[in-house]
Amino acid sequence: MSIHAWLSVAVTAACIVSMIFSRLGPELILFGGMIALMLSGVLDAEQALAGFSNEGMFTVALMYILVAGIRETGGIEVIIRHVLGRPKNLLGAQLRLMLPVFGLSTMLNNTAVVAIFLPAVLTWARRIGLPASKLLIPLSYATILGGTVTLIGTSTNIVVNGLLIASDPGLAMGMFDITWVGLPIGLLGLAYIVCFSRYFLPNRASAAESFENPKEYTIEMEVEANGPLVNQSISEAGLRHLGGVYLVEIDRDGNAIAAVGTGEKLKAHDRLVFAGSTSTVIDLQQIKGLKPSEHHRSSLAESYPERRIVEAVVSKECALVGQTLRDGRFRTTYGAAVLAVCRDGQRLDGNLGNICLQPADILLMEARPAFIERHRQSRDFLLISEVEGPRAPAAREGLAGLGHPHWRHSIGDDANHEPLGSRHGGRFPERFYALLLDQRHI
Repeated sequence: MSIHAWLSVAVTAACIVSMIFSRLGPELILFGGMIALMLSGVLDAEQALAGFSNEGMFTVALMYILVAGIRETGGIEVIIRHVLGRPKNLLGAQLRLMLPVFGLSTMLNNTAVVAIFLPAVLTWARRIGLPASKLLIPLSYATILGGTVTLIGTSTNIVVNGLLIASDPGLAMGMFDITWVGLPIGLLGLAYIVCFSRYFLPNRASAAESFENPKEYTIEMEVEANGPLVNQSISEAGLRHLGGVYLVEIDRDGNAIAAVGTGEKLKAHDRLVFAGSTSTVIDLQQIKGLKPSEHHRSSLAESYPERRIVEAVVSKECALVGQTLRDGRFRTTYGAAVLAVCRDGQRLDGNLGNICLQPADILLMEARPAFIERHRQSRDFLLISEVEGPRAPAAREGLAGLGHPHWRHSIGDDANHEPLGSRHGGRFPERFYALLLDQRHI
């Protein structure tokens, strides 16, 4: 091979190794590889930049704009509400879900279809009493199968068509040239899912159920009015290093003090929220000046402008993976207090400080309002999302309530449909699932 061929092999291998082991983004690594090939003379400027003029790339980009417009104006939510309905069993639910998704995916990019439908499917599954684990894979596979029916159904078809046109314009594919192959295969795949998915898909509880009741993983105590803790700092009161629990919030006169510092002075009737092992409540009761809170409603269920309840999925690139929350000084590093940890659909009990973080762990945290924007692009987390959920569609007023209930009620709401924000315990951002499932379509 020529020296240019060896350089190409070396740069390609370096890019692959870097994407596996480096914390740099794939786009930076690949762009750097292209620059290296240009500087070494393997590629000239025209060859290096040819991909940016590929019509397939622009088509994929425009598809995302189209789907975003449909989503923001509430069009997809109208379809969801009127098509999904209230099936009586799993078979009916899968058919109601997969058939419209399959059809929609033939004309829209499958990644975008999953991202749009997924939040609604999770809420819909809860309302009809079926496990979401029986519906998420059918949703994902139905979009994949639908994408094989037409040229624009998936970005792969578009990119391949662009390469064909670049090599020989006479080989360009029409919109339905692959339909005679994709449609029967797609329908056969749907039939297989309907017949056999019930035997292979797990009946798994969601993280929403694990985080549903804050009283299961938090303890609330109240500072006695005439007790010895009044006007003492957190460190002076001995509330910083308690072993099984730690102080995450102070509710004072209707205002929340999040990420409590050691110098914060305690006031009479302060509600102290501790996270960790609830079995240590006896130890807290033995602290003179503290008594169990008499409030029936958890402080975490209240909405305060001073703090946010957020959830994040730990990335495999997080610097604290393999370390405990205490040893990694999580609160100091990120400025947020962990309330609970969910792993494999199960909330982890016991001392939070001793939990060793693993990739894909879901953290329920309390933080200040700036936390989300500060860490949204952090590679330590796959996704950070506020518990209240996504904002409403832009054209909601024009649709007059036709939007999907996902934007009106929290996932933990009961039959009385409490308004969004009325309680936080049952909400789990479905965009976590969207992010994780979308990796199958990229």
